[in-house]
Amino acid sequence: MTYDVAVVGSGPGGAVTARECARRGLRVVVLEEGAWVEPGSAEPYSLDQMRRQYRNQGLTVALGRPPVAYTEASCVGGGSEVNSGLYHRADAQVLQEWSSAHAIEGLGLADLVPWFEAVEERLSISTPPGPMNAASDVLRRGAEALGWDGLDVPRWVRRDAGAAPVKQTMLRTYLADAVAAGAEVRSGVRVERLRLAGDRVTGVVTDREVIRAEHVVVCGGAVQSPALLQRSGLRRNVGRGLSMHPTVKVLAQLDEEVNDPADLATYQVKEFAPAMTIGGSAGRPGMIALGLSGTWDRDRELGADWRRQSVYYASIRSQGTGRVRAVPGVRDPVVTYHLTRRDLAALRAGMGRLMVLLSAAGAQLQVPSYVGAPRVSAPEQVGPAVEAMSRAAAAVMSVHLCGTVPMGEDVRRSATDSFGRVHGVANLSVNDASLLPSAPGVNPQGTLMAVAHRNVDRLLEGSR
Repeated sequence: MTYDVAVVGSGPGGAVTARECARRGLRVVVLEEGAWVEPGSAEPYSLDQMRRQYRNQGLTVALGRPPVAYTEASCVGGGSEVNSGLYHRADAQVLQEWSSAHAIEGLGLADLVPWFEAVEERLSISTPPGPMNAASDVLRRGAEALGWDGLDVPRWVRRDAGAAPVKQTMLRTYLADAVAAGAEVRSGVRVERLRLAGDRVTGVVTDREVIRAEHVVVCGGAVQSPALLQRSGLRRNVGRGLSMHPTVKVLAQLDEEVNDPADLATYQVKEFAPAMTIGGSAGRPGMIALGLSGTWDRDRELGADWRRQSVYYASIRSQGTGRVRAVPGVRDPVVTYHLTRRDLAALRAGMGRLMVLLSAAGAQLQVPSYVGAPRVSAPEQVGPAVEAMSRAAAAVMSVHLCGTVPMGEDVRRSATDSFGRVHGVANLSVNDASLLPSAPGVNPQGTLMAVAHRNVDRLLEGSR
């Protein structure tokens, strides 16, 4: 059998692609390396979820000095199944920056508004009614005390009367729509490479069989998509320019209980956006222990009071970039990332602003997450604690990866055209966060889904 469209990857980009193609009556197959895990069957932010829905059980590192820890989903529905569900539209300034630097057509905010609206309707984007959770309120009152701008970020959550809120993951929305329209979703299938002949893809080589399709759309994310293209012999402008939001964290202890292990802070401080965002992370006891790994010998007893503790972060738009390299004979690609001096200065500034805010919110005790960090219990201790975070001691992480298969009409800098079609290959496209030329300063899921809608609409126009 030959499919009209084979989609490699089932995260937000792949789910949008599969849904729209299936709704047009095309024969669609979605190939996902991870498992099918029913939404809600893995406890959020738990070790069980890490084992079942993350690549390498959530323990992946971009090599560098310092290394950057990052997480990568590996399950049907991709990152939508495991992330916090915070929704943003891309900043108009960022879209203009991308369009100018990479000669991208049709990427202004006005171009994307219809697609943002389509995503927002399907994912039931809304701000929670009533009071925000305790971890969020810490950020809110700190920001208000300092006169800083912030907001309770909307989420992709359905809130039916009398029922608990339900996160609108891809399995519950776009993939469900795709299957209802006739798409086939295969989990536990690893795509090894694409079979090419001249300027066309002739087959998708999996660990089980070769699948034939008239058009292939790669949606494996900013690490796996470039790795697959490289394994297939497509390397021009592929795998370079990895961009992310480097992030530093601080554990804060308050007078009151602030930790809900099933949720996290949804309030974000936007005073310094899009260059910097301050927000909250998951705070289960295991996450707190991980945050204290650099000071564990001294601070292990703090974990007993975890209900009064929460983990907060400061993230930046990075000047530095990284690279993804597929290595022959090695299953996973090698990922590297270089933080510039300016990045390190920005991370220190972010940590300092975060700690000032937490002090203003009434934090009794703060422990920055880096090797050898001091305990901070007074505002005057913040400056020395920030300055002590050296390159060697820093503990940096990220969850938002972009930029490794950049789109645009400038073939010197881009790997695809403005709508995701790979340069030089007539029936091959990419439709995920790897297209975004750099990390946008916010959770990129809303942006990549709007872009994916835009791209697949152009693809379907060409197939009529």
